[in-house]
Amino acid sequence: MSDGSKTEDDRMYGGAMHDDISEVLLDETTIAARVRELASDLATHLASTLPPDEPIVLVPVLTGSLVFTADLIRHLPNKMRIGVVTVSSYDGATTERRATALRGALPADLEGKHVVIVDDIFDTGHTMSLLDRELRHAGASGITSVVLLSKPARHEVDLRPDFSGFEIPDAFVVGYGLDYDGHYRNLPCIGILRPEAIK
Repeated sequence: MSDGSKTEDDRMYGGAMHDDISEVLLDETTIAARVRELASDLATHLASTLPPDEPIVLVPVLTGSLVFTADLIRHLPNKMRIGVVTVSSYDGATTERRATALRGALPADLEGKHVVIVDDIFDTGHTMSLLDRELRHAGASGITSVVLLSKPARHEVDLRPDFSGFEIPDAFVVGYGLDYDGHYRNLPCIGILRPEAIK
């Protein structure tokens, strides 16, 4: 029972929201270091794949990848255009996966461009598979994918991301852009949501 005073964890992880987290899987420092590594690996890969100064089209998957994307691009030296996409696989207050569907249009002018998909989590893989198919159909000359989290126990497709930050267990996680029912995105850590916090 809390006495109302704020602990260091409360200040770091969001006060009352932290009470809904059963375990912090990845803290802010660990995430930041890995994002820098991912950006370095991605930049090296693109430099070996593309002609010098070839611009890329960065395609973040809304809304979960916003925080990850913002941190990632600050460490990327590439000239880029950003065009977001929205893919629905969860709806509102649920943890059950529903049919994956593209909501809205793909970014324009992808013909002959190298696209980098950025997503928060590779779960079943259906989101990445859908985007890979649609982007190639739209004329992308090449696709590189980078995700922050991967759940190997949940994979249902043969496709795998080119770059992945962390492998995590099959648990419902929130924070650093990931949400439950629209909440918890602003937590700087990534943690497992307590079952009693799920409606």
